[in-house]
Amino acid sequence: MIRFGPAGWTYKDWEGVVYPKPKPKGFDPLEAMASLFDTIELNTSFYAPMTPHNAHLWLERTAFNPDFRFTAKLWRRFTHERSEPWTAEEVRWTRVGLGILEKAGRLGAVLVQFPWSFRNVPENRDHVDAIVSAFEGFPLVLEVRHASWNEPSYYAELVERGLGFVNIDQPLFKDSIAPSARATASVGYVRVHGRNYKEWFRQKGSAYDRYDYLYSARELEPWAARTKEVASHPRTEDVYVITNNHARGKGVTNALMLKAMVTGEQVEAPATLLREYPEHLAPYARPVDLAAREWGAPGLLGER
Repeated sequence: MIRFGPAGWTYKDWEGVVYPKPKPKGFDPLEAMASLFDTIELNTSFYAPMTPHNAHLWLERTAFNPDFRFTAKLWRRFTHERSEPWTAEEVRWTRVGLGILEKAGRLGAVLVQFPWSFRNVPENRDHVDAIVSAFEGFPLVLEVRHASWNEPSYYAELVERGLGFVNIDQPLFKDSIAPSARATASVGYVRVHGRNYKEWFRQKGSAYDRYDYLYSARELEPWAARTKEVASHPRTEDVYVITNNHARGKGVTNALMLKAMVTGEQVEAPATLLREYPEHLAPYARPVDLAAREWGAPGLLGER
């Protein structure tokens, strides 16, 4: 199965663009996303371990869609903050939240994302090994951004260990890993970040600016083809296609476009989003009024 969806769902600048403004009574942004897509990549798990409360809450709020799966970014403590070794307690708490989703059958992948500065050298390979050992039993997919990892031995090791490879689109500078359609495990992963060359490596740039990019249909067509290629590989069982260019709902727009391109079927898009990006969405989507839907599926927990 190929699942499409954005990275995250709680952004202030989505109000009036992706979500109705004002929001109707009982409106739940996560429920809205799960009505349009079959996956979402969790961002909060990158900044701190997922709490059991939140894990159960998210499961309840998406229970109406039996095909829905979460993917979750691994806590940055393991990938970006390496000044001191992590502790067994940090591993334990990270595994708890992920384990709740996994036990429920709703964890599609754990994204182990490394920055461009993480290069293919022996100490970094050892670091990857330590992460894989610490989170054994979870469906891990590895994202590397530096071209030094583009070598047969690395891909062969991923296949041997059943680790997924994340095929990414990013601004291509010297030594940036290029677009690909690799399948190294039962879980295939495609992740597009946008092509904002001006902001990508700017030291004082914000995350918002870095991912502020809207793909054209022409730019997405090769990624639709790569998605099909990953899905057609004999070892692949599930594919996740994530759009990380979240500024003003651009990732939602491009996720809907990719879904329509790959499936060949028209998709539902929020009417507000169609008004915001008509040239991009009109050929692929029909409008749905999220404000007019009945919100509050049975069994949902907590405040909206």
